[in-house]
Amino acid sequence: MKKFTGVIIAESLDDASLLDQVKIVSTRVSEVTEKHKTPWLKKWTLHTVEVERSRVEEISKALSEHIDQRHSHSWYVDYDDGEVHYIIFPHKIFRIDMKSETQYAEAKKYGVDLGIPPYQVDFHPKER
Repeated sequence: MKKFTGVIIAESLDDASLLDQVKIVSTRVSEVTEKHKTPWLKKWTLHTVEVERSRVEEISKALSEHIDQRHSHSWYVDYDDGEVHYIIFPHKIFRIDMKSETQYAEAKKYGVDLGIPPYQVDFHPKER
């Protein structure tokens, strides 16, 4: 059964223990620049993760409740299984059919309205 894969930025969570609920496949650290719009941080720790299908709803809900909201910048987490793309914002979860331009447009608008730079929510539908 296909798992969901994506990236979680450790610094985006107010409860890093949530990372124990997913499988971390790899990690890379990126130095923060002005473009990131997170001047209170020096680095982003990007974990490529796998989420079990049987736990995707539970983990998505927990992540949506623990995305850091202490700053003007907002965060999101996303992962997909090649057909369904979960885009998780604070207290809001989009379950997107990866072929739907309309659903992606709604998620992008929501993210930008939260203050996320447009280049960071540059989601695209999967080729048909």
